[in-house]
Parts: sequence; structure tokens; C-alpha cells
Amino acid sequence: MITILIKIVTVFLGSLLIGTGINGFLVPHHLLDGGIVGLALIIHYQYSIQVGLCMILLSLPLCIFAWFVSRHLLYTSLLGLIVSSTFIDSLAPLQHFFMLPILLSSVLGGSIIGLGIGLMLRYEASTGGTDLLAYIISKSSPINIGLMIFLLDGFVALLGYNILGLKSFLYSALTILIVGAVTSRFTVVQHRKAYFYWRGFPLI
Repeated sequence: MITILIKIVTVFLGSLLIGTGINGFLVPHHLLDGGIVGLALIIHYQYSIQVGLCMILLSLPLCIFAWFVSRHLLYTSLLGLIVSSTFIDSLAPLQHFFMLPILLSSVLGGSIIGLGIGLMLRYEASTGGTDLLAYIISKSSPINIGLMIFLLDGFVALLGYNILGLKSFLYSALTILIVGAVTSRFTVVQHRKAYFYWRGFPLI
């Protein structure tokens, strides 16, 4: 019971951090995170559709895939997806609150988002999307979750190059790099445990 409560609190805290990072620092400068969030931001910048709503719609195929791989992970990811999407859309007023320089916004936004994602992954929860996909892949390989997310997120950033322009693209790349680095710091120990357990090796 205590473990479940800790996981729920972690999901809410992580979602609060992610929503703050996206709205307070990324959106004002049209910066991207990677993965499903990045795709949702691209759609938001192009069509003004709510970011959280786009995240849910884009994550549905991966949630269906997770149903056949790990239903326990699916349940926690669904919780994370719904809560984080709600926080992202609810915290939209923060887009006009900080108004910091683009470099500082990129660094702070990436750090806060990475902290939120890493905190959730540490307790086997996620926002769905590519976080969920990266976790599933990393469970059967020695690649760290943060590195996997970084590779997937970099691909999404390239997709947004045409609408961002060079300046925003470069700062978005910096944001994604920081998200991956902070996430790695939070998940490296947890990942090693998951990997050795998955392979059948005893844990010391």
C-alpha cells in the first residue's frame, strides 16, 4: 500500500515538474522536447491544439503495444500520461510568467523536465509515449534509459527543424541533451537492477 502511494505521489510530482518545464520555459521560445512531447509541441505550434491532448492521442498506439508486453507498466504509464497531460494543459498560463532568455530557458526547462521524467522512471512510471517505449527496449538491453530517450528525442527534434529555424533548433537540441543527462542520473541505478533481473542474474 505504501509503495503504491509513493508511486502515485511520484507521478503527480513528476507531472508537475514536466508541466512547469514545458509551459514555463519551452513554449515561450517555441522550443522542443523530444519524443511524444516534442511531436505534441510541433502540432501545438502549428495548429494551437493543446499539448496534453496531443500527447494522449499520440501515445495510444504505444499503450496498446505495452498491453502485450507489460500490463503493470501500462497501468502506471497510463496514470502518468493522464496526469502529466492534465498538468501540462492546466499550467498553460505559465507560458507568460517567466519570460527568461532563450539560453536560460533551454537549460532550466531541460533540467526540470529531466528531473520529472527521471523521478517517474525511477519508480517504474512514465508519461507514456517514447518514455514508455524506451523503458521497454532498455529492459532487454544494456543501454541506459536516458540514452535511449535521448536518441529517440533527437530524431523528433530533427523533424521539427523546418518549422523551428536554426536558432530554435539548436536550443531545442540543448534542451533534449539536458533532459537525457538529468534522466540518466536518476535512472542509472534503477536501470542496472532492472537489466540484471530481466536477464536472470542475482542482485547483490
